[in-house]
Amino acid sequence: MDPTALVRRYYDALDEHDYETLESLLAPDFVQRRPDRTLESRKAFVRFMRDDRPNPDTSHELEGVLADGDRVAARGRVRDGETELFAFADFFDLKDGRIERLETYSSH
Repeated sequence: MDPTALVRRYYDALDEHDYETLESLLAPDFVQRRPDRTLESRKAFVRFMRDDRPNPDTSHELEGVLADGDRVAARGRVRDGETELFAFADFFDLKDGRIERLETYSSH
C-alpha cells in the first residue's frame, strides 16, 4: 500500500470503528504523541480509541494528505455529524509498510 493510501485507510478504520484493521496498520512499537498525552504502544492506542475516546462517533474530513517517502502529513477537520469539532494536523512516520510514529496537533 502506498503511504498516502495507508494513512487514508488509518482514518477510515478510525471512523468505521474497525479496530482490527487499525491495529494491522500500526507497527508493534507504534507511538502517538499529542499535546495532552502520549500513547506508547499499538495496544494502548487501539484500546484508547476503542474504549476511552471522548467522542467515538466522529469522522475525519481530510483536506490534504502529502507524502515524502515514509513521512506523511495529513490535515483536516473532525466532525460530529454536521458539527465541526476541531481542525487537526497529523504527521506520520512509516516503517515497513506500517505507521510507526504519529504526532497529532489540533485547534479548537
